[in-house]
Amino acid sequence: MRHPERVAEAWQQRRTRELVGDDGRLLIVAADHPARGALGVRDDKQAMASRPGLIDRLVTALERPGVDGVLATPDVLEDLLLLGALEGKVVIGSMNRGGLQGASFELDDRFTAYGTAADIAARRLDGGKMLTRIDLDDPGTVATLESSAKAVTELAEHKLMAMVEPFWSTRRDGRVTNLLDAESVIKSVAVASGLGATSAYTWLKLPVVDDLPQVMEATTLPTLLLGGDPTVAPEETYASWGKALTLPAVRGLVVGRALLFPPDGDVASAVDQAAALVHGGAA
Repeated sequence: MRHPERVAEAWQQRRTRELVGDDGRLLIVAADHPARGALGVRDDKQAMASRPGLIDRLVTALERPGVDGVLATPDVLEDLLLLGALEGKVVIGSMNRGGLQGASFELDDRFTAYGTAADIAARRLDGGKMLTRIDLDDPGTVATLESSAKAVTELAEHKLMAMVEPFWSTRRDGRVTNLLDAESVIKSVAVASGLGATSAYTWLKLPVVDDLPQVMEATTLPTLLLGGDPTVAPEETYASWGKALTLPAVRGLVVGRALLFPPDGDVASAVDQAAALVHGGAA
């Protein structure tokens, strides 16, 4: 309140690291859902409503060995920054959060967080992430595609990761639904891979779906797998991650709710299991 300038100072003083270590794998904890109005986990629609509670879970996760970094919006990252939780971590800024969950304009996903690559570079972040949902019946899609393409190009100019999270989507009963069959995911991968003037710094963030080996044949880009809303038993989730991590192009995980809000409440244990899968030799 009294010294807001300390946020900018802390970004410049933060100890950074290489994007990937010797094993070429990443475990990133995600916490950019609240900025889109998505606060629910399983049946609890307000699970992420407490900001101190969310930050506490994130600090616990970031303290565990094997956790490489975090993906979040500026408000969350700045809380973690001032707490010293981002020292020596990979930090990915979430960019387009304007497609609010349930809105009529949800697929016109404006860049309302880190709006440009320059915003991310100025704070010495490691990259930017953009959600890129494609609905052939929604005219908002083309604006999102254009904005994502621009962000990919500009992040590459700064030599920063462009993390593209594509989905082939549709509306069912007025609600945006992501299609998770292999054919739809492959189409989304093809579109996302072609965004921007270069793919040199592009990484994909993809869901774990059936026929994932077939999906991964659709790209040569390094790929991180997302966790999604954890609706199945943790043992089943970890098994699917472990199997997916054996695929050559899969370089790790970007997981939020499944690690931060495990059914038993033990964040440290959940994170440790994911870290063992990513860095402990999933093959």
